[in-house]
Amino acid sequence: MTLPAGLCDGCRFGRPIRSRRGSQFWLCARHTTDDRFRKYPALPVLDCPGYQASRDQDGEENRE
Repeated sequence: MTLPAGLCDGCRFGRPIRSRRGSQFWLCARHTTDDRFRKYPALPVLDCPGYQASRDQDGEENRE
């Protein structure tokens, strides 16, 4: 089952994390450089000032 992650699903800083017990979370990589962002935000994220699309206009991957 996939969680409805909202913006995290399409953000270059969002990473799906699955626990050994099968739970799924979304990690926000922005939390490492900016204290405004929670490591594991409450889902679904509907508004986020740090959102950046994971693909640019040409369809190229933007993830680091």
